[in-house]
Amino acid sequence: MRQRSEYLDWLIDELAPLGAIRAKSMFGGWGLYCDEAFFAIIDDDVLYLKADAQNRAAFVAEGVPPFSYTVRGKTQTMSYFRLPDAALDDSTALLHWARTGFEAALRAGVAKQGRSRVVR
Repeated sequence: MRQRSEYLDWLIDELAPLGAIRAKSMFGGWGLYCDEAFFAIIDDDVLYLKADAQNRAAFVAEGVPPFSYTVRGKTQTMSYFRLPDAALDDSTALLHWARTGFEAALRAGVAKQGRSRVVR
């Protein structure tokens, strides 16, 4: 089992006002869930938050990169963006950015549920 870092434990404490925060080890990093919605990735002690059409522009405006990884020589990018550095020093800003990721995860979950309902 992967060892939790001090950074991960600190984040879980800081994000607690959002709801029940749970970390799950995945692919060498961590997935963060809030009330069972997958809203963040931690890789090498860097937090990436879920983005969608409603919050992506805010991440782009901050100039933060999306989460990416390489498989078989090809770089894959996911709809998760790095937390702006300034938010690490400001609990209010951290919660604001995390809430936008959580809300994007909730919207994705609602959209996924809608697609899975097939009328026959």
